[in-house]
Amino acid sequence: MIDIIRSIVLGIVQGLTEFLPVSSSGHLEIAKYILGENAVGEESMLMTVVLHFATALSTMVIFRKFIWDIVKSAFSADGKYSRSFVMNIIISMIPAALVGVFMEDFIESLFNKNLLLVCSMLILTGLLLFVADNAKSSNKKVGPLEAILIGISQAIAILPGISRSGATISTSVLLGIDREEAARFSFLMVVPLIFGKMAKDLLDDSFTLVSANITELGFGFIAAFLTGLIACNWMIALVKKAELKYFSYYCFAVAIIGIAYIFFS
Repeated sequence: MIDIIRSIVLGIVQGLTEFLPVSSSGHLEIAKYILGENAVGEESMLMTVVLHFATALSTMVIFRKFIWDIVKSAFSADGKYSRSFVMNIIISMIPAALVGVFMEDFIESLFNKNLLLVCSMLILTGLLLFVADNAKSSNKKVGPLEAILIGISQAIAILPGISRSGATISTSVLLGIDREEAARFSFLMVVPLIFGKMAKDLLDDSFTLVSANITELGFGFIAAFLTGLIACNWMIALVKKAELKYFSYYCFAVAIIGIAYIFFS
């Protein structure tokens, strides 16, 4: 029962922080550290991947109409925006895909309750959000150059403690991208990467689905999916209102508390 509750807590943390710019990976590592999750290596990474899969599905549910419109118009004569959007999503995936292929072992080694690293990266995330919140808004759309720069931000955000949505949305806003477009692009650009990561791990037999863990994974998945639906809609509204600075304060606070926990616990 305790393991199931722990899985639900991790799912809620993932569902909320995947979309809110406060680092889902960082909060998962903090939660694992505080909750005393002793799973390491394969088992711990499996839970992380399942929770990310859940929030990827919630993203697709939220943007289902936009995705369907893109698919329908991509092959039509007046589907220039749709084709451009899809191409820019593909371009944005390149940096993170390269990091995932060539630095996978190093990246996975960082996801082992490295709380000091997480707190340091949360401070960096807070600074980025604070700067981006003061950027002027415009109606600019994502182009190939912007896509590769946003993609680089996404690759850097693989580090635990750097918010993926915070890094990509902030980069988009600083590049002058329309705020609603920035949020939409940020949330959709990660979906193919998550599916690709899961396919690679399954083909490589990186994970062994042990029947004893299916219940825990299931509860974590459901919790992450449902909270992801709520957080995604909330974040879209917040980006439009230019209220990112409040999340920067939150990142600073969590980092300070985490560092204090390290030295005084």
